[in-house]
Amino acid sequence: MAAKNFSVTEFILAGLIGQPGLQIPLFSLFLGFYIITLLGNLGLITLIGLNSRLHTPMYFFLFNLSLIDFFYSTTITPKMLTSFVSKKNIILHAECMTQLFFFCFFVISESFLPSAMAYDCYVAICKPLVYTVTMSPQVCLFLLLGVYVVGFSGAMVHMGSIASLTFCAGNFVSHFMCDILPLLELSRNSTYVHELVVFVHVAIDIGMPIVTIFISYALILSSIFHIHSTEGRSKAFSTCSSHIIVVSLFFGSGAFMYLKPPSILPLNQGKVSSLFYTIVVPMLNPLIYSLRNKDVKVTLRKTLERKIFF
Repeated sequence: MAAKNFSVTEFILAGLIGQPGLQIPLFSLFLGFYIITLLGNLGLITLIGLNSRLHTPMYFFLFNLSLIDFFYSTTITPKMLTSFVSKKNIILHAECMTQLFFFCFFVISESFLPSAMAYDCYVAICKPLVYTVTMSPQVCLFLLLGVYVVGFSGAMVHMGSIASLTFCAGNFVSHFMCDILPLLELSRNSTYVHELVVFVHVAIDIGMPIVTIFISYALILSSIFHIHSTEGRSKAFSTCSSHIIVVSLFFGSGAFMYLKPPSILPLNQGKVSSLFYTIVVPMLNPLIYSLRNKDVKVTLRKTLERKIFF
């Protein structure tokens, strides 16, 4: 972007909280979260990649979810940790736009990936006889490509919208990252159109996956109630329960942040909501999917037993 389009060359990130006495404890807490996120997602990626037993469509999507969470967390958390230990947390304009692009890319991709996972769950439970044909490797790759294309397109739209603004009112971003709404606050341009673009895109990015997931699970529940054996019902519910928990956390916090006017939800309060879908959800995803998944636990135990034996 040409330099004439903006006068601000750097931004100052406010960080999460302005109380000096809490900076070091919060740094330790979120550093711990980040380490758990990295170890959990890298562990799940390694476990799925190295064990042929887990080379199925469900774990193919879970592998990519862990990959997204790993990079997603790395895009946000290190810069946030800096705000706890530095007096002035400065980020260059180009770095801010880069962080915004990757944040949008990963968060939009993560919002659409559960739709593919819900469809896989629907086929596995409702159409088990044609599961192998319906969820072929080509279909899985096509679904994943669609997720990443939507993520890239959305990120380009949001970054292009923000990069076109003129920042002359100040460079103090009231957030711990370069997010869309705090940057809109700094612009001297009329932001009505930009806010409308954000609202429409976020509504699509949240609405379309939720509708797809809702339809999938409505069909799944209908199919489960027709299963006569208690064991069969329990297995079906177990297959989908982890997915429902993750989806509820992610979409709930995202909708709470972006689908309310700033007058109803001030940006300072919005930071708390942002923590859930930027820090907490990427950390919980591998824990929820591994601790509540029998195949993952069995494979992990066998892998550890092999390592100990050798």
